[in-house]
Amino acid sequence: MIRYALKCAEGHEFDSWFQSAEAFDALSRRRLVACAVCGGADVKKALMAPGVAARDAAPEKSATPASDAPMPTAAPGPLSAPAHPAEQVLRAIRKHLSENSRYVGKKFAEEARAMHLGEKDQGAIHGEATPEEARSLIEDGIEIAPLPILPPDKTN
Repeated sequence: MIRYALKCAEGHEFDSWFQSAEAFDALSRRRLVACAVCGGADVKKALMAPGVAARDAAPEKSATPASDAPMPTAAPGPLSAPAHPAEQVLRAIRKHLSENSRYVGKKFAEEARAMHLGEKDQGAIHGEATPEEARSLIEDGIEIAPLPILPPDKTN
C-alpha cells in the first residue's frame, strides 16, 4: 500500500491510499480518482516529503506524504465540519431519516410491499432495493423514492 498526498484542480488537498503506484496511475488515467472535498476528477499527486529518521532513531521509512509534516497553525477547520454545502444537506437528510423512519436494510422491497398490501402497519421506512425490486414496486403502484445516501454499513 502507498499513501499519496493529492490535490485537485480547485486546490483542495487530501490524502488517499492505493495498492501501488501503478494502481494510482491506472485509476487516474480512467478518471476514477476524485477529490474528497468537491468530487472533481482532475486530481494530481501533490508534493511529498520523504520521511527521514535520525541516525539514532528507528530505521528509515519509505517516502511519506507532506501531510505527515507538522500541521500549520491556521488549520482550515475541524475534520468533523462539513467541507461542502452538499455534505451539510446529506447530513441533514441522514439525521431526518434516523429520527423519523426505520432502516429495514435489504428487506426494503418486502417491507414496502407488505405495508402496501395491508399485511403490516404503515410507517416510514428506508432501506436498500435492487433496480429490479424498485421497478416492480413502482409497477405495482407502490410509491418509493431513491435517497442520495449510503446505507449505514457502507459509510465510514
